[in-house]
Amino acid sequence: MAEAITPVIEPLEAQLLQGNGLRVGLVVPVSGVLGLVGPCAINCAILAADEVNLAGGMLGRPIELVLIDGGRPQEQVAAEVGGLARTGVVDAVVGTCGSDVRIATVRALAGRIPFVYAPPYEGGGQAPGVYFLGETPEHQLRPGLDWLIERRRARRWFMLGNDYVWPRLVHAAARRHLAAGGVTVVGERFVPYGSRNLAPVLEELVASRPDAVLLSLIGSDLVTFNRAYGAAGLPYPRLCGALEEHGLLGIGGDATGELYGAMGYFASLVTDDSLSLGERYARRFGSSAPLLNGHGQGCYEAVLMLTALARRAGTLHVPVVDAIADGTSVVTARGRLTMRNRMVRRGAHIGRADGLDFDIVR
Repeated sequence: MAEAITPVIEPLEAQLLQGNGLRVGLVVPVSGVLGLVGPCAINCAILAADEVNLAGGMLGRPIELVLIDGGRPQEQVAAEVGGLARTGVVDAVVGTCGSDVRIATVRALAGRIPFVYAPPYEGGGQAPGVYFLGETPEHQLRPGLDWLIERRRARRWFMLGNDYVWPRLVHAAARRHLAAGGVTVVGERFVPYGSRNLAPVLEELVASRPDAVLLSLIGSDLVTFNRAYGAAGLPYPRLCGALEEHGLLGIGGDATGELYGAMGYFASLVTDDSLSLGERYARRFGSSAPLLNGHGQGCYEAVLMLTALARRAGTLHVPVVDAIADGTSVVTARGRLTMRNRMVRRGAHIGRADGLDFDIVR
């Protein structure tokens, strides 16, 4: 992982040498199960900061990014971010990380500075100074569940996720939705981060005789499971709430036609806004840069949204930013995003893995 990250950290350090800007803590995982999304997330935040700075900066000052590894245990990340906020080292926070890390970080920040959180999340969690860009289960996974129920006659579901708050609340929301449609959940398991002995899980899954599988595993755990699943030759469609381009690459691609991701952004989206981001990203970081993905694009959005909030408020003082947050909007690769109740409500795309790419089916 260190070799992959080195080229993108150098520009970040160069920005820190400016010394006269507004310092924005960038919480992204560069270790742990989500470490595979870190390089793209860093690049996307740098790209957004470059573009904001070329347009005059945030509140008339250049953005300086301060990298914080969000892949460590939640108490470590929260302690670092809270300390940086208390001592005035950072003026705001943006990024992507697990919901367990986010919850601890929000508690440590205690509303001192704004925090724009990018990825899909479980809903709820409103607090002073916290602004959500990602999809909740209703908007992220419900369309995929319904699509597979309709197209694949998936009336029996097995659910598997990591053992923390996001998968547990995602599964609870999925259970309610499936039950309302008379669809059965035939099995459910939660596994710790880094689980490698997947044979018992696969045996339980097969014994439950599902029509489809909902996967709320993340990062390298999602990669490991899908590799084992493919090696076992199992036939059931899989709907994933955290499958992005680096995860698909880590799996080695998929040729079954039955592996699906539900994300607000895929690099294969053919829209003017998405194509424009891809062109600017390649121009800034080169053709061999880490693949664009939803977590990275989310960090791009987070920097832009923080800038838009600061512009409307004329400050980063949380009570003032909270007061003007609703109605604040930016245009990104997902199109126009507008804050309502300090969150963005947008649906997800359903991407079917086709080799190493995603074919958008809905």
